[in-house]
This record gives sequence, C-alpha cells and structure tokens, in this order.
Amino acid sequence: MRGSQGLRARLLGSALGLTLCVASPAAQAAQNVVFVSGAFRRSIPVADLVHLAETGQARGLLEDVLRLARQDPETVAKLLNESVNLPVVLVSRLLNTRIGEVLLQRLAQIVFPLNASSVGLPALRSAVILGIADNSKGLSALSFLQAYPSQEMAVSLPALMGLMGKASSISDLVRFFAESPLDGLRGEGGGGGAATRAAGSTAPPAAAATMKP
Repeated sequence: MRGSQGLRARLLGSALGLTLCVASPAAQAAQNVVFVSGAFRRSIPVADLVHLAETGQARGLLEDVLRLARQDPETVAKLLNESVNLPVVLVSRLLNTRIGEVLLQRLAQIVFPLNASSVGLPALRSAVILGIADNSKGLSALSFLQAYPSQEMAVSLPALMGLMGKASSISDLVRFFAESPLDGLRGEGGGGGAATRAAGSTAPPAAAATMKP
C-alpha cells in the first residue's frame, strides 16, 4: 500500500512539475478556448462553460454558437458534467508509453497552447493526469480545462473538421484513435509512418475529443 501511495505521489509530483514548466506562474488553468483557422480567432471563456455546466444556461458568444449549431444548452451542460472515473497511476503509465505518446501527438494536432504549440503533447498529458487527480469523480471536460497548463487553449478548426470528416459515427471515431497509434508504430518500423510524419510536421500538435458510447 505504501509503495503504491509513494508511486502515486511521485507521478503527481512529476505532473505538477510539468505543469509549472509549461505554464507561466499566473497560468495554472485554461481561461479561454480559442478556435483558430488561419488568421481567424474566436474565444469562448472557460467561465462561460462553467456557467453553462452549473446552470444549463448559455451566455455570450457561447449562446450564439449553440443557437447557430441548433444545440440544446441543457444537453451540452450534461456533456460538460459527465466524467469518466480512471485510475491516475494507470493513465499516467499509459500516456508515457510509446503508444500513448503517438496518440497524444494525434490529439495535439487539434488542441494545443495558443502561443506555445510545440508543447502541445506535454500540455495534454499534464491536463489529463491532473484533471483526473483533482476531480474526485474522474476526468471531465471541465476538470481537463481547469487543469490545462495554459491560459489560452487553442482548437484548430481545420484539424478538427478533418478528424470529423474521417469519422461518420462514434464507432469510427473510436476506431480511428484506437488504430492510429499502432499505425504510427508500424510506420516507424518501416522508416517513416504516421508517427514520423507527425513528429516532423510543422503543424501545431494535438486533438482532444470526448468519446461517448
């Protein structure tokens, strides 16, 4: 038991250290989700997402976006509050394997710190681990955002749309993320596959997607 607690403490300590390295001292959580496409920038405050999750009511730009997308605010609020209970030590170990890193590389092409896209992968890893550790109910969209080590979390619209274009259903999306790390490792073995291209790409790293059955 003591050994397990000691390992947990070391893992959380490492994750916290990573957060402090990636973020500035004043930036311990995402303040804005910034949708980007070329010169296009639109920001939604995380506070508005928290307000939606707590009240079921949207405000500001978020209200306009949901209305245009014909999404019910109360339904979106439920999604924001849904959590997945995951063992933090197991997740930390998985994300530090080669397969875990290739998966994070995929995700980091979609979600990354706005002004530091090169650290998209460690930022994702840190947010997932701390998002689980800091929330007694497990990882949720809000706990992820509140643990994300950058005030401005960018979401690449072209990368997001490209991902959705490959997935006509949730099962396709799950299959894409389940198979892509293995494809990357097979590509590395052949001298240049998906993981190699991702590592050499000049595009900003990471894709964070919430998958529901």
